[in-house]
Amino acid sequence: MDIRPLSPAYAVSPQIGVEDIPAIIAAGYSTIICNRPDAEVPPSHQAAAIEAAAKAAGLAFVIIPVTHQSLNMEMVNEQRAAQDAADGPVLAYCASGTRSSIVWSLSQADAMSADDIISATTSAGYSLDGLRPQLEALAKA
Repeated sequence: MDIRPLSPAYAVSPQIGVEDIPAIIAAGYSTIICNRPDAEVPPSHQAAAIEAAAKAAGLAFVIIPVTHQSLNMEMVNEQRAAQDAADGPVLAYCASGTRSSIVWSLSQADAMSADDIISATTSAGYSLDGLRPQLEALAKA
């Protein structure tokens, strides 16, 4: 399990499996957000399988599939709403954690500076310097 915190309330991870649910609970997460489309993974790792295990263990589970081609502000707003509704720290996952980091970054543009967002993602191993113009534009909007 490779959990990478971006903030005290939000972390990202590469693809998780049913077997990771106990470690996610032990790490203190209350909500899992799946940002990985089912078409990218075998049935054992599709959202329904992970969701069933997460819910059986008492975790909230939200599905917001993201691709780089389809990423839009509706998805960003859904991600922010899921974070805001969570009753504890959130773990979001995709293939590598990059998409979950991008969605979080865009969702935080009105609350954090672009420098702070990029610093947080860089510290977690995700170089998102190319998002700076979008983050700055969202902060002004």
